[in-house]
Amino acid sequence: MQMPAPDARILARKAQIVARLRTVLPETAVISELAETRAYECDALTAYRCPPLCVVLPGSTEDVSAVLRICHEEGVPVVPRGSGTSLAGGALPTADAVILGVARMTEVLETDYTNRVIRVQTGRTNLSVSGAVAEEDFFYAPDPSSQLACAIAGNIAMNSGGAHCLKYGVTTNNLLGVTLVLMDGTVVELGGAHLDAPGLDLLGVICGSEGQLGVVTEASLRILRKPEGARPVLMGFDSNEVAGACVSDIIKAGVLPVAIEFMDRPCIEACEAFAHAGYPMCEALLIVEVEGSPDEIDEQLALILAIARRHDPVELREARDADEAGRIWLGRKSAFGAMGQINDYMCLDGTIPVTALPEVLRRIAGLSEEFGLKVANVFHAGDGNMHPLILFDANTPGQLELCEAFGAEILKLCVEVGGCLTGEHGVGIEKRDLMSVQYAPADLEAQMAVKDVFDPRWLLNPAKVFPLDVSEPRRSVALAAE
Repeated sequence: MQMPAPDARILARKAQIVARLRTVLPETAVISELAETRAYECDALTAYRCPPLCVVLPGSTEDVSAVLRICHEEGVPVVPRGSGTSLAGGALPTADAVILGVARMTEVLETDYTNRVIRVQTGRTNLSVSGAVAEEDFFYAPDPSSQLACAIAGNIAMNSGGAHCLKYGVTTNNLLGVTLVLMDGTVVELGGAHLDAPGLDLLGVICGSEGQLGVVTEASLRILRKPEGARPVLMGFDSNEVAGACVSDIIKAGVLPVAIEFMDRPCIEACEAFAHAGYPMCEALLIVEVEGSPDEIDEQLALILAIARRHDPVELREARDADEAGRIWLGRKSAFGAMGQINDYMCLDGTIPVTALPEVLRRIAGLSEEFGLKVANVFHAGDGNMHPLILFDANTPGQLELCEAFGAEILKLCVEVGGCLTGEHGVGIEKRDLMSVQYAPADLEAQMAVKDVFDPRWLLNPAKVFPLDVSEPRRSVALAAE
C-alpha cells in the first residue's frame, strides 16, 4: 500500500519540534525514542507499519489544543489515535507525523440520567461507558466486537456499530455532541445534551470523518435504560444461501430483533475449537436476539422461529436462561480471536442490501475458488454489514497482495449490488484506492472541499480516505500556498 514520502525538512527539525511539544506537555507525555515509538507504528491492520516522528499523549482538551497549535505552526502532520484497534489502517502514521493519542483522556465528565446523557473524554473505552452507568440500569448501545479495548474517539472517527446496531443504530445515532479541536488549536462545540441542534448538521459531518477534520476530545453520548429482558436463539442451516434467505425473510416480516449475526462453517469450526460454545457443525449459523418484556420476547421469537422453520433448519436452539444465552453469544464474540489462532487473515467491512445476502455469499464463494484463498464469513446480517475474513499466509511472498486483490473484488461486489465500501471500519488506507469505485470525481471533490474548510493545510491524518492521485496534488497545493 503506497504512502507518500516523508518531508525531509520536518525530519531534520525533529529535535526542535519535540522540544516545543515538551513545553506544553509533561516529559512522560512526549515519546520520541525510536524503540518506544514502535509501539505506535501501526494499528490493527498490522501488514503496514511506520514509526512516527514522535507520539504525544495529552490529558485534556487544553493539552490537545496546545499540541495542535504547535504542529500547525511547524507544518507537521498529525495522526489522531484512539486505542489503535482500527482494521483499516486509520491510525497508520507517516515518518514525519506526530501521533496524537487520547488514551490518557478517560474521565467521565457528567452523567444526566434524567435526560439520558453521559459526557466523557474520548479516550474512554466503549465498554467502560456502559460500566459507568450500569448501577443505574443504563447502558451505551453501540457494541463493536473490540468494545473492551476500542476508544470512543475511534468509534466516532469510524462511525462504529456492533452486533446490536440493528435495533439501536451505530455511533452517529447515539452521539449528541462533541468538543472538537481544529488543526490550528481552535476549540469548538458541536451539538450537546439535547435531541437536535440548530443550524447545519456539522456533528453528522464529524462522525465518520476518520480524523480528517479535527480531534474529538469530549463526547456527549445517549444512554438508554436496560431492557427488561433479552433472549437469543441459535439457528443452524445446511447452506450460506439458505441462512441468508432466512435473514431477508425475517427483515421483510417487519419484526425488529436487537441483533442478527451470521457465521459460516469455517468460522463455526474455529470458534467451537476456541470457545467450546456447543455450536452444531453445520454450514451456517444465525444468532437472533430479541428483547423486551417476557410476553414481547415470546411473541417476537414465535414469529422468527416460524420463519426459520420454513427454511428447514438443521438446528433451532432457544436460550432458556442467562447461562445458555451467554454460551450462544460466546463463540460469536470470540470469532476474530478464534480465527487468529489458526491463520493470518484480513478482516473486510462492506455493507449490502439484506436482500442481496444469498447472491453475495454465493459470489464470494466463487471468488474464493478463483483466488485460491479460503474465506470465513462472520457479520452483522441484520443490517447487511459483512465482515469476510480472508485467510492467507503472511510469510509466503505474494500472499498479502493476493489477499488484498481478493478483498478489493469483494468490496467492488458490495458496491455493485447497491451497498457501500464500509459499514463501520472506515476507509483508512485499506479502501482508499477503491473510493473511485463508489464515488464519481465530483463526489470526491465535494468531500475534499469539506476538508479544505476544516483543515486547509491538509495536515490531519495524511494519505487516508482519498485516493492519492487526487489528494496528494491538492495537499501539495495547500502546503505551497503557505
